Amino acid sequence: MKKLKKFHHTINKKIIIDKRKFAFFLPNVFTALNLACGFLVIILTVSEKFYYAGLTLVLGSVFDMVDGRIARLTGTQSNFGEQFDSMSDVVTFGVAPSIMIYYRFCQGYGRLGLVVAFLFLLCSALRLARFNANIDRVHPNFFQGLPTPVAALALGGYVLLSTELLFINDISLVAMAYSVFYSFLMISNIPFCSFKKSEWMRMHKKRVLIIIFLIIAVTFIYEQFMIPAVILIYVTSSLIYFFTHRGELKDVFDWEND
Repeated sequence: MKKLKKFHHTINKKIIIDKRKFAFFLPNVFTALNLACGFLVIILTVSEKFYYAGLTLVLGSVFDMVDGRIARLTGTQSNFGEQFDSMSDVVTFGVAPSIMIYYRFCQGYGRLGLVVAFLFLLCSALRLARFNANIDRVHPNFFQGLPTPVAALALGGYVLLSTELLFINDISLVAMAYSVFYSFLMISNIPFCSFKKSEWMRMHKKRVLIIIFLIIAVTFIYEQFMIPAVILIYVTSSLIYFFTHRGELKDVFDWEND
């Protein structure tokens, strides 16, 4: 009996260890899928399959959201996971959209086009580096500057829109200005709502779920219009809130006073 109990104890202990290993492994799988999406976006862009490149970028952002949530739910956050996630984000939300915007709109402008495309990559890397440097002091309600995945989706959404509204391709300077605008939003100190601890969302969970479901449903039908529209609404509303509440938000990222 003692040997049998010892055997069961050993087996149970091994199962627990295997579950823990799997729990640590799972978030990194989604991070790897995010990285794979970034790689695929580059391949599709070089092949001039811009519609599929834009959709793949959206899929990468979904994987990026999932990996962090799984890590928090399973209590498996680690320094390795954070670094792996950041490096993947540089590729998927920095390199990939920069190449996408260059091949779609900037090629005909020589060095200027290269600078515009590289500026987005540079600002996305700076944004991620700043986030990592302040990761222990992240504000629960606001992002410091526009999150890199959102800026990448803004560019990806614009490219998707250009596959439906072809006249957009004839006004490349607008697309370049659009890219520069989002580049600087990433490295700005403008607070963008994170919705992590929103009281309104907690009080209206059912309404929020219905709204999210409707947005997803409409996006499946009109993805070329919905993706850039949702990003534009989020960014515009955040900017309006910032400029109308500057007094309240001026010290929101004043780390020295923490």
